[in-house]
Amino acid sequence: MSVTGILGKKIGMTQLFDDRGDVHPVTVLKVGPCVITQLKTLARDGYDAAQIGLVEFVKATKVNKAMTGHFAKSNVPPVRELREVQLESVSGGEQDQTAKAGDRITVEIFSETKFVDVVGTSKGRGFSGVVRRHRFGGGPKAHGHMFQIQGSIGASSFPSRVFPGQRMPGHYGTDQVTVRNLRIRGIDVEENLLMVEGAVPGARDGYVLVSKAKAPPRERRGFAGSGTLDPLKASKKASPKKK
Repeated sequence: MSVTGILGKKIGMTQLFDDRGDVHPVTVLKVGPCVITQLKTLARDGYDAAQIGLVEFVKATKVNKAMTGHFAKSNVPPVRELREVQLESVSGGEQDQTAKAGDRITVEIFSETKFVDVVGTSKGRGFSGVVRRHRFGGGPKAHGHMFQIQGSIGASSFPSRVFPGQRMPGHYGTDQVTVRNLRIRGIDVEENLLMVEGAVPGARDGYVLVSKAKAPPRERRGFAGSGTLDPLKASKKASPKKK
């Protein structure tokens, strides 16, 4: 596939053991199958991208006439969630146009990928104070003190106002959060499951957008277990041999 991302849902967290017996906390994501509902082109839309939708059961009465016509134009079933993802570039610098509207996208697009970026919506925590929202330390935790409040927020004589951006109580959560460079620890093609090391924003059954890492970390030699060089063996091999 020429697309770089896929839609899915967060299932939960568990742990996996590698070949060396080390434990790794992983998040299980059920990604796909998705379908390409529209292709954006540079000539018509000003940029190249693919609009994808997560294949789920949606009642026909829940889809308005505008979206019904949009899906019928590409001959795809109605979907609940729509996102736009980038297209992979070929060696010549041009976009790979093998993808077309109606193509299905599965977790197999990450079969040769080590790191992914995950975009999700963080949990909503309502109206929160500064201790919970901004991690303030609070005041003395003794009798006669209100340690959960932020204290003074401005000067008296100058400037006699509160500067914009002052950290105060307010709405906390339900923000778009991007976690980059999560390592793939396992792929289940039959069940469309993707296991990534680390935490993913959002609650269970929350929608997430998983895409190939834009700036994956460079693998360090001598680390990460198998597939790397042993520094001691490499130094002995590089040393000049005695005649």
